Amino acid sequence: MSDTNCPVCQSGYVYAMDLLMVCPECGWEGQIGEPGLATEAAPESAVKDANGNPLQDGDSVILIKDLPVKGAPKPLKKGTKVTNIRLVDGDHNIDCKIPGYGAMALKSEFVKKA
Repeated sequence: MSDTNCPVCQSGYVYAMDLLMVCPECGWEGQIGEPGLATEAAPESAVKDANGNPLQDGDSVILIKDLPVKGAPKPLKKGTKVTNIRLVDGDHNIDCKIPGYGAMALKSEFVKKA
């Protein structure tokens, strides 16, 4: 552990990785004391896809695995592209419309940015 705190969340668990300092609590990466890095860090509530890429409203995503749909005769297939997503708070943090299924809520851990 280091003797400095994270400039974003003030966590004391900041550690060195290669040439960067990393905060495991908020995901901040940078050099301690470097100007402007605290404003460039992603907010804690940022939604990330399965690969760690940040998602935004209006993005397109692709499903990375088959997902069963309660009440539907068939699952959503891996590789299905979903356009114009909307981010929401909660366990299922993506709202979207999928052709053939209608309105759907997805977890960001099962999609990747298109």
